[in-house]
Amino acid sequence: MKTITRSLAAGIVGVALASTPALATHKTHPVTGEVLSDNQTYTYVSIDESSSLDPGLIEDVSGAAVARDLFEGLLTQNADGTLAPGVATRYTTNADKTVYTFHLRRNARWSNGDPVTAHDFEFAWKRAVSPELASPYSWYMEIMSIKNGAAVINGEKDKDELGAKALDDYTFQVTLEASLPYFPSMVVHTTTMPVPTKIVNAFGDEWTKPGNMVSNGAYVLSEHVLNERQSRVRNDLYWNNDATILDKVTTVIIQDENAAFNRYIAGEVDQTAPPSGQFNALKKSMPNDVHTNPRLCTYYYNFNMDAAPFDDKRVRQALSYTIPRDIIIDNILQGGQIPAYTFTPGATANFTVPEVAFGMMTQAERDAAAVKLLAEAGYSKSNPLKATILYNTSEGHKNIAIATSQMWKQKLGVEITLENQEWKTFLATKGAGDFEIARAGWCGDYNEASTFLDLVNSESGYNDSNYNNPVVDKLLAEAKTMSDPNGNYTQIEKIIADDMPIAPIYHYTGNMLLKPYVKGYPFNNVEGNWYSRNMYITAH
Repeated sequence: MKTITRSLAAGIVGVALASTPALATHKTHPVTGEVLSDNQTYTYVSIDESSSLDPGLIEDVSGAAVARDLFEGLLTQNADGTLAPGVATRYTTNADKTVYTFHLRRNARWSNGDPVTAHDFEFAWKRAVSPELASPYSWYMEIMSIKNGAAVINGEKDKDELGAKALDDYTFQVTLEASLPYFPSMVVHTTTMPVPTKIVNAFGDEWTKPGNMVSNGAYVLSEHVLNERQSRVRNDLYWNNDATILDKVTTVIIQDENAAFNRYIAGEVDQTAPPSGQFNALKKSMPNDVHTNPRLCTYYYNFNMDAAPFDDKRVRQALSYTIPRDIIIDNILQGGQIPAYTFTPGATANFTVPEVAFGMMTQAERDAAAVKLLAEAGYSKSNPLKATILYNTSEGHKNIAIATSQMWKQKLGVEITLENQEWKTFLATKGAGDFEIARAGWCGDYNEASTFLDLVNSESGYNDSNYNNPVVDKLLAEAKTMSDPNGNYTQIEKIIADDMPIAPIYHYTGNMLLKPYVKGYPFNNVEGNWYSRNMYITAH
């Protein structure tokens, strides 16, 4: 957070946030002096269609990236991940930091010309927790510790009792159940963005379609062809439109990573992921295009603990121990990823990765322990464990599942069936618990360890393994109000490394191919949050 003033008065702390200087449209960049391209269109690849374009329903990384273009929340982020002003120019909080009051800019407009008001935020937040919307991310509003959040989500109280209200058109106040040290960073998230009350009420489920959608971000939706492409163009009514340089941003859906790479080489797209196994070679042949940086993300497998034999810890442990993490990283991905033995990655702010027992073993020791564990559970090569790995369509996910299943077959005699589904179907299947082992990836919603560990809370909406450990729940609850919760986080990581509801496989690095003429991408933001309004294309 860029702080201009910080004053103490009558128990209230006031924090003013710096804003970006206005930039007019130029032939050269008004700050760097670089010559700009006449064509300010940025096209990038996504392997899956967004789960939704409704901020209250989005549950995936690709959808969140689109939302950051179309909508603006109370706060946003600078290129390094620090907080920056959004619709709110500043906020104040009381002495014990249980009441946050956000002061909104008066020149924020919806793309239809209506003012963006505190009432739109109140409407959006109450809508997000409402049983009527049934948001897959309503749990996020609960872990924000908003007063009555849990009770509203559980149907015990009316949504109007949520501790979020407009004091007037330009003052939005949030009351928490208890102080949460990282609360301001949580209001960057998609679920907390405003939605246009009038438009949502008028169009219902159809409000996010082109022609219906009204947004308050730097861009507006101009085209959406399901599972093919989606475009957004500059919003002339965005309060800081003079600072925007890119005129158009297009997402193209390409599930075949090699096809996407070929289109990148042909100059048809400006950004994509390196095909699996080609990162190191491309780093040598295309050094100006290849980028890598730490990411706040973990790739893992969920075990469905409600389905036998995955209700047996020994089975879960045996399978996790024998996952070929080094082979996956060195032979398949080849992008500098980090083997994962804990859920929370080391890139997380103020988090020290603990040593967990199975992570300290050699692979030979893990393999030997796994054979013994699976035998104790009643399985052997003559009486094999049979299971299915579910993953969403992607060559990378497929290759990881193949390598893992082959290793399980070789070392444990386990017989695995692979099942892939397109993204939305996959999310629905996993959410319904209709799986045995399911591929998963989690990127932090904010930069604090709880963004990962809250997923193993028994009440979490994304506890897909159906894991329930009262000790973990208690440690998580205590951590919320601790000035240094690392001790609790260490205990939780050690517990789940033993209970093994999930099998962490690797911590991500942000590997991408980006055309050298595309500038302004925030490589130093470990959360991976990028805003098209801060990017631009130089002459090439």
